[in-house]
Parts: sequence; structure tokens; C-alpha cells
Amino acid sequence: MAKVHPNSGMPEPAATTSTSRAEEEQPTVLTVWRKSLLFNCDGFTVFDAKGNLAFRVDSYGSGRRAEVVLMDVAGKALLTIRRKKLSLAEHWVIYDGDAAAAAKAKAKPLLSVRRRVSLRASKALAHVTPLQVQGSSISSTEAYVVEGSYGRRACAVRDARGDAVAEVRRKESVGDDVFRLVADPRLGAPLAMGLVIALDEMFGGGAHSLLRRTWSA
Repeated sequence: MAKVHPNSGMPEPAATTSTSRAEEEQPTVLTVWRKSLLFNCDGFTVFDAKGNLAFRVDSYGSGRRAEVVLMDVAGKALLTIRRKKLSLAEHWVIYDGDAAAAAKAKAKPLLSVRRRVSLRASKALAHVTPLQVQGSSISSTEAYVVEGSYGRRACAVRDARGDAVAEVRRKESVGDDVFRLVADPRLGAPLAMGLVIALDEMFGGGAHSLLRRTWSA
């Protein structure tokens, strides 16, 4: 069976963008495995370009999820991806850190992710809007659109100029449960992975999305 994590000796492709930046600010290339390393858990295991563990998601139980937490290697909550209640379309909000623990202090929302719902044909899957940008390079007036097919592992998060700030790409010979995620420095790897989690919940199909294999957009 092919390796899940990248071969550090193989160069990884870089995401294309017209934005000028220092040469050392290269896109981050991750390998995403739609499987938790914990027994009896659904989730994600994410490796960096050297094959080291970068992020993880471990979700217990089954059924429709209200929120998913992205953690670092040590289990610290980096982001909380929470479903908005009573929304007409799929609507998820990405919060900084552990939103449940920060409830009394009011959790800090970072991005809003709305599934596109329309009878008209379009390449757009979802729309992403920054909610709070203090201390970030993300413009408060800049919104993003997700285009392509998450189910086919071929989609990109694009800014108003059409530049990709995150891309999901197929990884050869390992199936749909393992794929590449390329994150531009303007968005960052944690937020890019948070968007992947939201897309998986929206387009994974079935009653709950993690590790689902049914049709998706």
C-alpha cells in the first residue's frame, strides 16, 4: 500500500498566486488522512511535508455533528468548527481555539462558511467570509469562494482576484481518504484545514460526514 504521509525526498507542488511575497513564504503542503489514530473515533490525521504529525481531529459518537475541533499534535484545540443553528442552508462558523471553553468569555469567530444553494449551475461550492481579522493579514473586506469538487478532491478557495489561498488535490494511488492540502501563507495551514473540515461536513454525504464514502459535490 502506498504511504499515507509524503515522501520527504519528493518535491511538493506549490499553489500558484500572483501576490508578491518573500521567497521564503512558500505554501504549506499537508497530507490529510480521513481517519483518526484513536480507536473507535472518526476524524482526520494530518501530516506535514516531512511526514510528521501536524494536526488531528478525533470525534466520538455518530450522527449529525454540531461542532468539530481541530487540534495540534499535543491535543490543544486550535479551531472549533461549529454548525449554525436554524440556517436555511449549511452554515458553519470557524472559531479560534476551544469555543466551548471560551463560551463565557465569548468565543472569537474567524470565518463564516456557507454552502451555496441555487438551481443555477455554478462552479462555486461555498462562500467564505472573514468575521474578525485583528492581528491577521486577511482583509476584512475580502471574501472567498470555494470552487471545484470536494468529492473528487479537486477544489480551491479563491480570493476576489481568483488566486488560490487553499487547494485540495488528489494524492495518487491512495484513494479518496488521503489527499493533499496546499495552504497559502495569507490564509495559513490551520484555517485551511478548518475549511476542509467544514467542506467535509457539507459535502461528505449521509447523516454524518467524517469517513463517509457516498457521493458528494
